Amino acid sequence: FQPGDAIYPRDENGKMIYHETDLCATWEAMEACKDAGLAKSIGVSNFNRRQLEMILNKPGLKYKPVSNQVECHPYFTQPKLLEFCRQHDIVIVGYSPLGTSRDETWVNVSSPPLLKDPVLNAIGKKYNKTAAQIALRFNIQRGVVVIPKSFNAQRIRENFQIFDFSLTEKEMKEIEALNKNVRYVELLM
Repeated sequence: FQPGDAIYPRDENGKMIYHETDLCATWEAMEACKDAGLAKSIGVSNFNRRQLEMILNKPGLKYKPVSNQVECHPYFTQPKLLEFCRQHDIVIVGYSPLGTSRDETWVNVSSPPLLKDPVLNAIGKKYNKTAAQIALRFNIQRGVVVIPKSFNAQRIRENFQIFDFSLTEKEMKEIEALNKNVRYVELLM
């Protein structure tokens, strides 16, 4: 390989070679894009609290991140990150809100499929909704923006049919208790 040919370059011991990125300098470039009218708003993805604080505490900060896109679903609820983001008016955008495919090249398949969860299915039965609709409604009620992925027209329609009911406080707590603190998308690189 020539430098730059490998998507995930490795050293002679097979370890990933990471690019050293100055997050604050990158954020300043994002701010310049917003100033130039190239973006209405700017946010981040897969940032933890420490990385967010690095940006928020940056001298001369012009714009705070408006969003942080992270994996978020009933088995990985991210309560501490959600609370931190709330305190700083940063919206969590939850990817994989229904779990993921079972592709073991990039998915942790040791965690059970989310949509087979008995609690989600029992609550779904009460409202005549699917487990997926319950999982989406759970995050919406927590203030998390959800971005489910589907190629199936019927399921895409169902994903929108979550605004005609609300989960009770007891049901929200039951779903919160499903948290296993386990990612499906392991970002192994």
